[in-house]
Amino acid sequence: MLRPELRCCPDAAALAHEVAVAFVVHAREAIAARGCFCVALAGGGTPRLLYETLAGLPAAAAPDWSKVHVFFGDERCVPPDDARSNYRMARVALLDAVPLPPANIHRLHGEDMPQAAAAAYARELRRVFGSAAVPRFDLILLGVGGDGHTASLFPGTAVLYVHDAWVRAQYVEVQHEWRLTLTLPVINAARAVWVLAAGADKAAILHDLRHGPWQPEVWPLQFVNPNVGEYRWWLDAAACAGLGKTE
Repeated sequence: MLRPELRCCPDAAALAHEVAVAFVVHAREAIAARGCFCVALAGGGTPRLLYETLAGLPAAAAPDWSKVHVFFGDERCVPPDDARSNYRMARVALLDAVPLPPANIHRLHGEDMPQAAAAAYARELRRVFGSAAVPRFDLILLGVGGDGHTASLFPGTAVLYVHDAWVRAQYVEVQHEWRLTLTLPVINAARAVWVLAAGADKAAILHDLRHGPWQPEVWPLQFVNPNVGEYRWWLDAAACAGLGKTE
C-alpha cells in the first residue's frame, strides 16, 4: 500500500475549510493547464460538509465553475431524488448553489437497471475523456467505511479485481442493495486522490489500514495506490488519533 500523505485538522469544520482551499487550488491549476477540472465526488457526511463549504465561498475565492466537470465515484441504485442518493446529497449541498452548467454534471443513473447504468456511465466517461486508455481525473474524493470499503468497493466483492472496465455494477450483500462504482484502475489513474474522514469512529480502522497487515480483500482502501498522482488522507484530530501527524 502506498503510504498517503497525512493532513490532520483540528476538527471537522477546519477539515472542510482546508480541503475546500486545496480543492480550489487544484481546480485553478487544472483549468490553467488543461482548460477544465474533472472531479469525482464522494458521498457521506464529511464530504457533505466540504460541499457546503465550497457552496459558501465568495465568487472571488471559488473556482471557475463553468469549467468544472462533476462526476461521481459511486452511487446507490436508487432514483436521484432518493434520500440515499449521493447525487441528491451533492445537489442539495453544492450543485444547486453554484453556477455550474447542467451539462457539466455527469451523474450515475441509479434509477436504471444496474448493468445498463454502469455501461452508460462508461460511455459517458469515454465521451468526455476521449481515447485515453483510462480516464485521468484531476481529483477523486473518497471516504472510508467502518468495514474498510471506499467508493462502492466492498470487502470480498468481485469488483475489487476488475481491470478491464471503468465502471461496474455490484450487488453488495451486506448492504442488500445494488451499487455502481468506478473501478480501481480509474481511481488509481487520477492526478490526485483524497480520502476524507472525520470522527473517533474512524481512528481504529485508519490505524489498521496504515499500520496493519496487507489484506486488501478485507480492507479495500489498501488497493488505492495512485500510479503517478498525489495521494492524501485529510482527517480531523479524532480520526487522526494514533496515526501521528509527522509520519
